[in-house]
Amino acid sequence: MNSTQLEEKSGKYEWSRADSIRTSIAAVIIVVLLLFSQILESSQTYGSPAATSLLIGTALGIAFERGRFCIFCIFRDSINQNRNYGLISIFTALAVGSIGYTIIFGLFLPTPDGEQLPPSAHIGPISLALVLGAFAFGIGMALAGACISGQFFRLTQGYIRAIPGLIGVVIGFILSFNTWNFLYRNSIESAPRIWLPNYFGYAGSLAISLLAIGGLIFWLLKKSDPTESEHHGGRSMDWRAMRDNLIKKRWSPWVTGTVVGIIGVAAYLRIEPLGTTRQLNSIAQSIGDRYDLYPDLIGLEGLSGCIGAAVEVITNNGWLVIGFFIAALAASISGNRFKYQPLTTKGTLSSLVGGILLGWGSFTSLGCTIGNLLSGTQAFALSGWTFFLFSFIGA
Repeated sequence: MNSTQLEEKSGKYEWSRADSIRTSIAAVIIVVLLLFSQILESSQTYGSPAATSLLIGTALGIAFERGRFCIFCIFRDSINQNRNYGLISIFTALAVGSIGYTIIFGLFLPTPDGEQLPPSAHIGPISLALVLGAFAFGIGMALAGACISGQFFRLTQGYIRAIPGLIGVVIGFILSFNTWNFLYRNSIESAPRIWLPNYFGYAGSLAISLLAIGGLIFWLLKKSDPTESEHHGGRSMDWRAMRDNLIKKRWSPWVTGTVVGIIGVAAYLRIEPLGTTRQLNSIAQSIGDRYDLYPDLIGLEGLSGCIGAAVEVITNNGWLVIGFFIAALAASISGNRFKYQPLTTKGTLSSLVGGILLGWGSFTSLGCTIGNLLSGTQAFALSGWTFFLFSFIGA
């Protein structure tokens, strides 16, 4: 446990010269990312979509690191310690995102007609494959210590186990390519894609979502440890407290969830729904193509989610992940939360196996905790809630 973690546990924060140096280094890293986005903007190969994706990833990385928005860590804290503020941040993100998605859907598809689905929204089939994929993903999170986005985020804090975990994810993708055709023909192809606005309209769907989320938040607040709120920001508004709340203390679940929800809405409006697996998927397909490791995949062109064909260049999702990782690293440096954790044989094997389950589960269910749980649920897709439930059970 480093000094910042000790301070966080005690609730007392002291600002030192080393804190100023670390924060200055982090600020330089963020400025470099912003300048690089300008270079991407003028690039003939990548252009504005790549630059925007990098900026969205930068914002997301800071929010995840500062709010400790590691989905598995949030699940674990709730299950093992009855600490539910992390879950509240997820539900806050879902509520904010649902409001934003409602506005965007109203622009693209003013009246749901029961036949069309909004363009590119993450609305997946409700199938046995989704249940199996989400359940395997939940087990994979427990073994690897984080979900796929969490592997990137925790790596910035010195969690070296994330490296075999990410290698396992690529292996899991390749394995999932070999089971995909069977699952598609027997489960996914005929499964319904249930989008709530086709049944209840936008107002009804938003009301149902907010009522469900509000009820869950109320229940979590009632059963949470009342002392938990002491570690999520303070009430004082003086400069020293504001600095500590911004850089050192864990952001409150309300702030974290609101920021993540707004970023999700902006990502869908400008580029595509949030997700962190499309680039890894592309890498796995490229490796598999080169060594003939899987058959031709069927049915992908008609599905939304964190899937896509292999490409030689960095995708928009790849730029998002790059921005996410570097910005999270900067936030980790500024808050002195980087602590090298050496690999062990047991930890390496656990992460590798967990990563394989993460990769297999995310492709089989057409998304991970970001693409499926967040983006899907915010889009009023029943597949998002289904993934949420069975990944939690798996964890």
